[in-house]
Amino acid sequence: MRQLNGHQFLRQRVINGAIADFACRKAKLAIELDGGQHDLNKEADQSRTQRLNRAGYRVLRFWNNQVTNSTDAVLETIRESLNEQWIPYAR
Repeated sequence: MRQLNGHQFLRQRVINGAIADFACRKAKLAIELDGGQHDLNKEADQSRTQRLNRAGYRVLRFWNNQVTNSTDAVLETIRESLNEQWIPYAR
């Protein structure tokens, strides 16, 4: 995914010391794709989400199998999020 609804997404972006799988700077949206290993290390994912939130990004997380098996639904969720107004995390 490089662009969706006119929003450009970049892969593997460092944001506030955390690496987002995909990020859209304009919409302040980070997309995280999680495999089975993420089920074992929920604290690290939560910490990464908090770092991204502190940088003003909202975070959407999807399991790898959701992306593979329900691509249209995942893309629709991202589209809806791009249309929502986001109030950044207060420090």
